[in-house]
Amino acid sequence: MIKTESYVQEAAGGMVYRLIPVTEEIIRCVIGKEEIREPESLIIEKKDYPEVAFEAEEKEGRLNVRTKKVLVSLNLSEGCVEWKHADGSKWCTQNKADLTKIDVVRYTTGGEKPIINRVKTVDGERNFIQNLKPEKVREGYRARVFFDWNEEEEIHGLGQAEEGIYNYRGHNQYLYQHNMRIPMPLFVSTEGYGILFDCCSLMTFNDEGRESYLFLDTVEQIDYYFMGGGSMDGIIRDYRYLTGKAQMLPKWAYGYIQSKEQYYTAKELEEIVRHYRELNVPLDCVVQDWNTWDPGNWGEKILDQSRYGDNKECINRIHEMHAHTMVSVWPNMNAGGKNHQEFFDAGYLLYDYATYDAFNEKAREMYWKQAKEGLFDQGFDSWWCDSTEPFSGPDWGGAVKREPWERFLMVGGEHKKYLDPAVANAFALEHAKGIYENQRKDREDMRVLNLTRSGYASGQKYAAMLWSGDTCADWENLKIQLVEGLNMGLSGYPYWTLDIGAFFTVADKWQNRGCGCNTDPEPKWFWQGKYNEGVKDKGYCELYTRWLQMGTFLPMFRSHGTDTPREIWNFGEKGTMFYDAIEKFIKLRYHLMPYIYSLAGAVHFEDYTIMRSLLFDFPEDREARKVENEFMFGPSLLVCAVTEPMYYGPESTPVDREKTWKCYLPAGTGWYDYWTNEKYKGGQYVTVEAPIDRIPVFVKAGAVIPVADGLVYAQQEPKKPIQLMVYPGADGEFVLYEDEGNNYNFENGAYAITKLVWDESAGRLNIGEREGSFPGMREAVYQTVIVK
Repeated sequence: MIKTESYVQEAAGGMVYRLIPVTEEIIRCVIGKEEIREPESLIIEKKDYPEVAFEAEEKEGRLNVRTKKVLVSLNLSEGCVEWKHADGSKWCTQNKADLTKIDVVRYTTGGEKPIINRVKTVDGERNFIQNLKPEKVREGYRARVFFDWNEEEEIHGLGQAEEGIYNYRGHNQYLYQHNMRIPMPLFVSTEGYGILFDCCSLMTFNDEGRESYLFLDTVEQIDYYFMGGGSMDGIIRDYRYLTGKAQMLPKWAYGYIQSKEQYYTAKELEEIVRHYRELNVPLDCVVQDWNTWDPGNWGEKILDQSRYGDNKECINRIHEMHAHTMVSVWPNMNAGGKNHQEFFDAGYLLYDYATYDAFNEKAREMYWKQAKEGLFDQGFDSWWCDSTEPFSGPDWGGAVKREPWERFLMVGGEHKKYLDPAVANAFALEHAKGIYENQRKDREDMRVLNLTRSGYASGQKYAAMLWSGDTCADWENLKIQLVEGLNMGLSGYPYWTLDIGAFFTVADKWQNRGCGCNTDPEPKWFWQGKYNEGVKDKGYCELYTRWLQMGTFLPMFRSHGTDTPREIWNFGEKGTMFYDAIEKFIKLRYHLMPYIYSLAGAVHFEDYTIMRSLLFDFPEDREARKVENEFMFGPSLLVCAVTEPMYYGPESTPVDREKTWKCYLPAGTGWYDYWTNEKYKGGQYVTVEAPIDRIPVFVKAGAVIPVADGLVYAQQEPKKPIQLMVYPGADGEFVLYEDEGNNYNFENGAYAITKLVWDESAGRLNIGEREGSFPGMREAVYQTVIVK
């Protein structure tokens, strides 16, 4: 045994094990074939960790390492690791681990001129190099790490996929970057622990048959962190301790964001905002999707002057209306453009000769320089980093969806052609890092916001908001999206959203969308919406409305998609059912803004999670474990998404059914119907009214919810006092957070918090002293409303 002040190392089962206490509840386990290395990590923060008191002893063929909270017991003959509580009760067992030597290769043309096949795909223009050759660059390992779980134990997390699997027991899952797939190398257990792998290669999770294991495609060693946080919040706190605090997003990012594929001029962006203001419907951001460049110059970060020559003036007028903008940027560029040529001359392109090398710091600086000069300095406020996988190969095409294993090999193989296979899942992470770090160098007065289609563990510290990719419009996909959002939160990542209404609306042949793409007569397996008439179909209008109602309670509230328009006026006019329901929920979002922005503060300062699986708050409720279509929005609001049609099917076909919805109310607390204030006991199913302008929302007894009336943008100062809505029935508290909203002064203490405590026995709300201050802080005026 080798023991130092920071770790214990011993040979076991033909491997070398190093156990490193990071905190009293986090222990790192590194397993090497012959030696242990300390490579640079892309996801674990490099910092000085405090020394942790621990004991280590070898006894009866085992190495035992103990902190105050965790006991690790390593079987020296077999190499099995038992993870236990300090009292000796077991969490789980890591059974055998194996490392198989492989050749790590890169692909180049070997000095030949590249033979480039440039393809115009649904997912943008792509280069496919026909004469790449493999070249061995080093040796590495494939690895498998086997686990033994309790029979009733549930495993969650692993990021976002497409299948809508909530509990991964009994399932396989392929962890690779793709449109609609955002893997995370973390799983959490209902037993109260999580395991984070410091691995950026392709991975698979397997829990079928007699074996349960994680497969790691390309590593130097096995390197994982056991996190014994005890609760889901505790595990997530451990995860962010290792990978970095979630950064504060601008306050306006929590308002309503209007997007579609696509707007075509700067003037059109301005008119969209103006129309919302004229209707008095709240709005905070309008999004410019792709195609801002000159025709033929795909991916250029230079505006087409014929359509965006007045961009700065238009965006200035948008700012005068207290709204903001977001612009789409891509990591790949067409040859012949100025941006592409600059990267090519510097040698900063990957071997597809189109995508910049985001793993190179100098290349990230060049990308930012181009984005700043061409877009940021032209008025745009935030980023939409699209297609950040960025390789999909032929999988994103064809009429038939391939087998899961085939897609993993195909798409993963495409990533491994152009990226080092050890970091094949990390392109989007490094891309987000470049946007965040370089914008902060230029503008400390303006918070970074990056909506991105792919990401990876630790991306939360780069202000990267993930979205779920190009989904299609049907009710089953709405259900799947909800489950994937829950698992993303259980993966430690707090910022996740989706395309309200789904991206693809129709199930039609691929049509020319104005990008110069060739018309392809073959249907696409992913372009399978159910509503060929779009907003003219009442069935789609109902689906969109329900999607938007659920989206009201996500970290980002954003409408987007192709095939049909998405602005509110396309769903009717005031006084009609869909328009009124959409307007009601957009206004509800702003009514809740003091509550929502306080949750945002808690995400940063307290490692909180906004969209919360019921496993966070009701871990002892066995029935709540089964619920996949409900979630907590912060500590107080239970959201029950409506995921079936009640009025219309496709082609406006009437549906004859009751407008009610069955909901589970978790045990251990009382609940109020948000709309009627009717009281219910927890631990039961209830059926409530769910007309088109209402989805079931319940308020937890003891909740204190700050709200504001009359807002049409997030940073607007309410004209009336902030109301503190109290729902009696239990003691409760809430921390109201305030700051300037769009700079980084909060990092130096420029913010204020007010603790609100409801004393049930006294029937009194205690409003604490406002702690802290910030420039422009106004006098606090509150009105307490006790719900009866």
